[in-house]
Amino acid sequence: MQAEKKPENEPLFLLYDVGRLMRTRADQAARSMGMTRAQWVILLWVEMRPGLSQNELASLVEVEPITVGRLVDRLETRGMIERRDDPKDRRIHRLHLAEDARPVLDKIQAYRASLNTQFTSILGADALAQLTQSLAKLKAQIVDDSALFHKFG
Repeated sequence: MQAEKKPENEPLFLLYDVGRLMRTRADQAARSMGMTRAQWVILLWVEMRPGLSQNELASLVEVEPITVGRLVDRLETRGMIERRDDPKDRRIHRLHLAEDARPVLDKIQAYRASLNTQFTSILGADALAQLTQSLAKLKAQIVDDSALFHKFG
């Protein structure tokens, strides 16, 4: 006799649900620092790729440029991001970390390290490595194959 299939036990549902729960926890952690998760994401991208334009950043985080502009405005007001003129195009401002971003980025890194430690204790190092590899493979396939998510109907 086959066990009843429940949607909540299917991989797609579990991926969605784990992602939702992780976003909720990250929102709570960011709020504890007086920030939003979206601001965290902006800081992390600017740290990884200093000199991005707002449009390039908007493309990376898949939001409208106006949304990134507002987030950058808030971070600039807090002394965490600097806009610098592009030497080749005066219409473009390049984003760089400011001095006040470092303590926040250190806390974000500590938070991420704590999560990785927890994941390892829950799954074990080998299973976590396999999960990471599998998720990277899925992501690459989704990015490379738009037909994977063709429209129905």
